[in-house]
Amino acid sequence: MSAKNVIIIGAAGRDFHNFNVFFRNNAGYRVVAFTAAQIPDIHDRKYPAELAGSLYPDGIPVYPESDLPELIKKLNVSTCVFSYSDVTYQKVMEVSAVVNAAGADFMLLGPESTMIKSNKPVIAVGAVRTGCGKSQTSRRVIEILMSKGLKVVAIRHPMPYGDLAAQKVQRFETLKDLEKHHCTVEEMEEYEPHVVRGNVIYAGVDYEAILREAEKDPKGCDVILWDGGNNDFPFYKPDLMITVTDPHRAGHELRYYPGEVTLRIADVVVINKIDTASPEAIKIVRENIAKVNPGAVVVDAASPIRTDDPSLIKGKRVLAVEDGPTLTHGEMKIGAGVVAAGRYGAAQLVDPRPFLAGKLKDTFRIYPGIGTLLPAMGYGEEQLHDLEKTINNTDCDSVIIATPIDLNRIIKIKKPTTRVYYDLQEIGYPDLPTVLDDFLKRL
Repeated sequence: MSAKNVIIIGAAGRDFHNFNVFFRNNAGYRVVAFTAAQIPDIHDRKYPAELAGSLYPDGIPVYPESDLPELIKKLNVSTCVFSYSDVTYQKVMEVSAVVNAAGADFMLLGPESTMIKSNKPVIAVGAVRTGCGKSQTSRRVIEILMSKGLKVVAIRHPMPYGDLAAQKVQRFETLKDLEKHHCTVEEMEEYEPHVVRGNVIYAGVDYEAILREAEKDPKGCDVILWDGGNNDFPFYKPDLMITVTDPHRAGHELRYYPGEVTLRIADVVVINKIDTASPEAIKIVRENIAKVNPGAVVVDAASPIRTDDPSLIKGKRVLAVEDGPTLTHGEMKIGAGVVAAGRYGAAQLVDPRPFLAGKLKDTFRIYPGIGTLLPAMGYGEEQLHDLEKTINNTDCDSVIIATPIDLNRIIKIKKPTTRVYYDLQEIGYPDLPTVLDDFLKRL
């Protein structure tokens, strides 16, 4: 039988992983293209031959997802594999309708077909939406494990927006490593908080190769911590699965793909941000957890904030700069900057839209629900320049930096700034130390 022609529908992350573990050495299929969405300027390139393997000596081209119907016909495609995250079920089935109408089958690959087994214990942290608090939960887990003398190596869900061959396996131990690998703002936001706390983090493109390097890391490795991306399920088979939920978006845990998968496979579910969410919303999340995963341990948690200089907020007209993906496809309407503005008595939250520069205008056009917040978009130099120009153009007294990294380190902000920090804080019992003690005893 001849190989079936396949298109992998993705966004530069899960799509490449699905190819590597399911299709790369599978002679029954021939992947003729990837399509790209969500992330700007990542189409019109190739998945390189160095990573694609012997069946693909010329690599595999990447096209915009909007070209999908024409590609299916032109390339005689029989199957399209949906391979990105944080989308509504409506969106998934809309893509399925496009694929089916063009004459191809629609496929979703699940955990058992795509997870890799480690020879080290794996703790995975995922979420039901982007911006629930995965990263702060991951940091909390690592702190607890390190306090017990364990050597933890973190591996982050992929964000390979540059030279894919060069990004096959990336290791970050110092801030200089972020420069060495030419990290975008989005990458730095995920890697830097780990590095400054003294633990190594890996990322890249080939997650089998990454895992094997992490298992034998020069600094030692007792436990692998999978720090998930968006609301995707892990690339590695977890021995303990922790899923974070967000009552600010109550109900989303059962409406977004593949976030409900992460909820259903969780051993532990964290209900985060209960310090700022309404009782009614928290109740909805509890009921939905009980509905689909009644055996999970539920941990209540808050995200208390602190700031460098409250005087730059109190009585001031402030611009709140928040994490980009959380505001865009994460659809959050309230972030740490907004909470800080309210808590520390800002006079006004300034609307950045009249002052937008360059590609940020496109961001607000694609995601009109962002409102009076400014997403810290920085997938490339042009976007960073536009972010800097927008902040400096905005008519405000001061800027609240509510991103996981200090933007002053990478752009020149000409206004007074104060950073907002947020960490995970469990409320009551069970808590994460108890959960991890039980897990280590089982090991």
